[in-house]
Amino acid sequence: MGDEKQQTCPKRIFINDVDRYSSRHIAKFLSTATVDEEAAEEAEEAGDSSSARGEPAFQIVGTASINRGQEPFLLQQYPSPTRDKLLERLLECDIVVYNISESATQQQIEEATWAITSLHAEMENFKSRKMFILVSSVMTWATTKPLDPEETNVLLTEEEFRRRRPHPNFRNHNSLEKLVLKLGRGRKSKLAGYVVACGLQYGEGENLFHYFFKVAWLMQFPKVPLFGPGTNHIPMIHVNDLAGVIQNIVELKPKSKYILAVDDSKNTLEDIVKMISQILGSGEINKVPEQDAIAMKAYTQEEMEYLNINLRLDASIIKDFSLNWTSEAGMVENMASIVEEYKDHRQLLPIRISLVGPPAVGKTIIAEKLCSHYQIQHIEIKQVIEEKITQLKAIVNGSDPELVSEEVTAAVKQLEQFNQSIAMNAGRLADHLVVNILKEKLNSKLCRNQGFVLNGFPESYKEAKLIFSDEDTENQDLMPKTRVYNKNITPEHVFALNATDDFLTKRAQGLPQREAENMSYTQEEFVPRLARYRLLSTAEETLLDYFDELEIHPEHIEITAADSEYIYVMKKITEMVGIPKNYGLGPEEQEEEDRKKEEERKQKLSGDAAEKKQRNEAALAEIAAQYEEWQRNLSEVQRQESELQEAHSLPLRNYLMKYVMPSLTEAMVECTKIKPEDPVDFLAEHLLRNKQQQ
Repeated sequence: MGDEKQQTCPKRIFINDVDRYSSRHIAKFLSTATVDEEAAEEAEEAGDSSSARGEPAFQIVGTASINRGQEPFLLQQYPSPTRDKLLERLLECDIVVYNISESATQQQIEEATWAITSLHAEMENFKSRKMFILVSSVMTWATTKPLDPEETNVLLTEEEFRRRRPHPNFRNHNSLEKLVLKLGRGRKSKLAGYVVACGLQYGEGENLFHYFFKVAWLMQFPKVPLFGPGTNHIPMIHVNDLAGVIQNIVELKPKSKYILAVDDSKNTLEDIVKMISQILGSGEINKVPEQDAIAMKAYTQEEMEYLNINLRLDASIIKDFSLNWTSEAGMVENMASIVEEYKDHRQLLPIRISLVGPPAVGKTIIAEKLCSHYQIQHIEIKQVIEEKITQLKAIVNGSDPELVSEEVTAAVKQLEQFNQSIAMNAGRLADHLVVNILKEKLNSKLCRNQGFVLNGFPESYKEAKLIFSDEDTENQDLMPKTRVYNKNITPEHVFALNATDDFLTKRAQGLPQREAENMSYTQEEFVPRLARYRLLSTAEETLLDYFDELEIHPEHIEITAADSEYIYVMKKITEMVGIPKNYGLGPEEQEEEDRKKEEERKQKLSGDAAEKKQRNEAALAEIAAQYEEWQRNLSEVQRQESELQEAHSLPLRNYLMKYVMPSLTEAMVECTKIKPEDPVDFLAEHLLRNKQQQ
């Protein structure tokens, strides 16, 4: 009974390659599934009290090609196991899910083929029924034609799966699908086999459609490129809906073993790219030759094969499932929510900063540094006005005189309004026009997507209120203390840069004449500007008061001569704002950044090697000097020892020369004359006789 309870709940599900996009999100989705009321009641009626309502329905385990640490939603993760070890893990599971929908690599297909074959061979040893689910791709239907060639709009259904025809590069997928269906056949089989042919997946990062989202988000091109005609219909499914289909197969065990997993959309590639551009970009697309996708490094040839599929499929079986659809109507219909999901998943959150401070405090330099660091827009009111006027002139001058559109008429009217305002206000635009231009800029796609740094504007409480406030006049009496503001364009971070008048004046005076004139920092202009800023800062209601009322409390930063490169200022601001939340560097910028880092690394290695060589040479020189010193000391010791020995031997030598050598010499001379048989005895006797005679 204990084994039965353990098998009932939770079921253990194996999923391959959980470090890949599709498998990762399927695993994450299934890990959140809980035992529902009906399943719990059925388990209780069967005498199994382990199936508590709200408890996890599944335990998820899986393989990973790269060991980057185990995901929290996994019970266990097996990085690159051997096949013997992998088979042990598969046999421990109730459901085995092999996902080959993302890639056409032979390695994945071979492993999935081995897995289903090995499980089938071990089937007699199963203690309970197991399920094998192959998540394949609609690319195995890519060349399937309708029964009637003249009916171009006919929908293909699961019932026709036996006559499906794969894309040439997906024949192995098709063969594996047939193998799973064959080995899982039979009522008495302990291994049930299912094939899920899923549409192109999107959601939670957008996978294959990521390029279009990124280009639109960054607005790298005036129009989002569409590769090819874009008239092909793409079967699709949200990755969470695909996971829901797998969950229903596990729980319902449908009779049909071949299941199409596509949403109800029948969108073309052009429909999809247009909607992405409308929500994130300029709203326009540019059709370019298909081969440009590879030349631009936007897509690989394999990825383009997916995007070029042209199928109209009708998934009938999943309509009987109890799916909580994330995107039943498809990507185009749900683009707004999918974009929000995309931004949340990739942490693409706009960063909105306002820099406030007196003239010459360094706002522009700091703003440029922040924009470079966070990859966001630099908003300087003078440039924004010039940009708007240039844009209006381009519309008017570029129009056909014979065809006057509403856009041209509006541009002409705006230019006239601007010219009148400049003439009436001594060369300046009226405040309300400046506010309208700035609000239009802040509401642009680039600013709303990525964020901005507002440099020195607004300057007063009144201007800030005109720009950011979004008050409902009807509800002012009901909520007098509640200030409503447009959160999409209002800065989240406000930094007030401070410095003394003396410091600012000296900085302005130290500028070259031409630069001072360009920045309006000449003596005649700078002093009134500084005085005006100080006057606004001491008004009854200041700009900083406005942000305080919104509970966006400004941070005050003192600028000093000691921090001429603004290192301390940047460090403080970036610590408060946090990490960048936009895309990183582009391919060329990243390549340049990598090149610089590689050069720095080589220079460091070269410097370290030179320093090490210098240290070694110094050590060798020191050793050589010590050796020479040792040699000199050794020679001196030897000389002194020789002299000492010489001095010690002198008395003995004198004694021998006086008393021994004369007698011995005489004896040896006699010995040489006589030549006795025993010279030694002769010498001894001779010396003894001489001694007695003496």
